[in-house]
Amino acid sequence: MEELMSSNLLQTNFAVMIIWGGIFAIFILKLFQSIRLVPTKSAYIVERLGKYHSTLDAGFHALIPFIDKVAYIHDLKEETIDVPPQECFSSDEVNVEVDGVIYISVTDPVKASYGITNYRYAAIQLAQTTTRSVIGTLDLDRTFEERDLISAKVVEVLDEAGATWGIRVHRYEIKNITPPETVKNAMEMQVNAERERRALLAKSEGDKQSKINRSEGVMAETINRSEGEMQRRINEAEGKSEEILTLAKATSESIERLASVISSPGGQSALRMQLGEQYLKQLDGLSKKDTRVVLPGNMVDFDYWLQSIGLKEDK
Repeated sequence: MEELMSSNLLQTNFAVMIIWGGIFAIFILKLFQSIRLVPTKSAYIVERLGKYHSTLDAGFHALIPFIDKVAYIHDLKEETIDVPPQECFSSDEVNVEVDGVIYISVTDPVKASYGITNYRYAAIQLAQTTTRSVIGTLDLDRTFEERDLISAKVVEVLDEAGATWGIRVHRYEIKNITPPETVKNAMEMQVNAERERRALLAKSEGDKQSKINRSEGVMAETINRSEGEMQRRINEAEGKSEEILTLAKATSESIERLASVISSPGGQSALRMQLGEQYLKQLDGLSKKDTRVVLPGNMVDFDYWLQSIGLKEDK
């Protein structure tokens, strides 16, 4: 009996030791858990007995075991959140698939913890609904051109909600806008037609410019030829004018010199003598050509004839 009692006592003591060992281990674990090293750009939300107590910034912090606990851990760096693809209808009733990326960061860890259950999920849902509403006001062609407008509208709406959620939306980018295959084929045909139209227009503009250049070249050639012909005629006229002026000047000088010689003493006799010599030379030439020459019958008549033609002075 005593052995049985001692055995039960030992078992009881062993169980108590195990319990106290477990309690001590839990206390040590909680003690280590109460020591927190918060990294840079992070924020820890501490609750004391289930109520918000404080926000731990970067550095070393010690909490009260079993009373304080870290309820939320937030990364304060900017993060990207993918917005899943969704179907949207444009104003011309075309169904397109749109996806994007949100760039956000936590600015108020307390609001991000208690202002909303999951701010990431809420930001995605709000971005999708805003994107659908904006695309619903645009035609299909404008949805590809107004990406900045859609992004700006989503950022504006998320910023208004982010003030309550403790987050800041930096930007929203649309990754893809995918229309149906039929619409895509129609758009490709339209692009090809526009490309062919531009090619034909460019070719026609080139032909037009080529013809203009050729006509301008012909016109310039014609003008140059006419100007050259005009200048040639002007030069010939000027040459003839200079020749006539030179001849007139020489004739005038010759006449002046001849008049001066005639008016000088013995000038008229010399002139008659020269004219007589020329006349006799002409008679001599006529006689060599077997030509008949009629002379006066006597010398008196011959002298009279010379006087009539001015080759002999009248005594």
